[in-house]
Amino acid sequence: MRNRWGILAILFVVRLTIAFQFQSVAAVAPLLQQSFSVGLADIGILIGLYFTPGIVLALPGGAIGRILGDKPTTILALVLMTAGSLIMATTDIWGWQMAGRLTSGAGGVLLTVQLAKMATDWFAGREIATAMAIFVNSWPAGVGISLLVLPAIGTAYGADAVFLATGVLTAIGIALIMFYQPPRGVTAGAATSGRPDALALLAVIVAGMIWGLYNVAFAMIFSFGPTMLTERGWSIATAGSAISVVMWLSVISVPAGGYLADRGKPFVLTIAASLVVAALLACLSRSDAVITILILGGLAGGLPAGLMMSLAARVLAPETRALGMGVFYTLFYAAMMLGPAVAGRLAKSAGTAAVALDFGALTVLACPPLMWLFERIVSVRNRRARS
Repeated sequence: MRNRWGILAILFVVRLTIAFQFQSVAAVAPLLQQSFSVGLADIGILIGLYFTPGIVLALPGGAIGRILGDKPTTILALVLMTAGSLIMATTDIWGWQMAGRLTSGAGGVLLTVQLAKMATDWFAGREIATAMAIFVNSWPAGVGISLLVLPAIGTAYGADAVFLATGVLTAIGIALIMFYQPPRGVTAGAATSGRPDALALLAVIVAGMIWGLYNVAFAMIFSFGPTMLTERGWSIATAGSAISVVMWLSVISVPAGGYLADRGKPFVLTIAASLVVAALLACLSRSDAVITILILGGLAGGLPAGLMMSLAARVLAPETRALGMGVFYTLFYAAMMLGPAVAGRLAKSAGTAAVALDFGALTVLACPPLMWLFERIVSVRNRRARS
């Protein structure tokens, strides 16, 4: 297949498996608490463990892909994800649940970095914000599907069946990735890799922080939102369906935001969306208008996603893309590992999952100043390049 939009469709579906698997713990968190006699802090740690391997693997992930090739690396990643799901589906020991989660996360890290590089290869310089917005949209789509499907599976058949379902989906991803082909000219240059200049590296670090902190805020919604609603008397299935509203509306708002970013004022869009999301997160646990807040959150929250995801591509040349995306995702994974763990601790101390949503509001408020800093770095770099 050589059609870039067809390739993007394949990458979209394969990346969807990561979100589906990540959400599997949060989707059935009350069931896990009952089955393993663990608390919110333990659930938060288990959620965050999925991103822990990213701190170690994200940076060399690009090098691994360069050595093995795009397709073998993605297959290896999906095999690890499938194995992790099977471990979690077949054990009743909490320690092995954590081991399975780490195994799945290692595969998820390799897959995330490699798929981002593959998507950038096909769209660099050509509607990159729109393409990356569609690519990023696989995350809310995967989470939304999991919130609708996994609580029902868990309620009917138990948490083991939930993890088995995630393993089946990642196995399907292996079959799909066989249809991927790299763009012409990329394979030949893949064997060489350069290092970004100092300002480009600094810009990528800031971009990774922006993407990580913004995703932490969203993770608070779908990781602790269902538990917060069950604390207020909602059933597990109803709570999951309600929270999924955010993800399904993001399927609309993320590509819309990418389109606007390619043609409008991306900086203003990012600032406005961040402030709205922070306000909605703060209100979610304090208002009875839950569905209205979730609808607004889905419509506003997805707007800057494609832009944020495309920030690194603005300063990375093809020869620096592997290392640069590794740095970008190292920051992302560090934030996503620490975020749920910190939120879980705060929720345990306060005795309610609502505190995690307040924590998310604070993380998203850090994005506007970081976005300003990124633009300043890029401006200075461009001036130096012209002089």
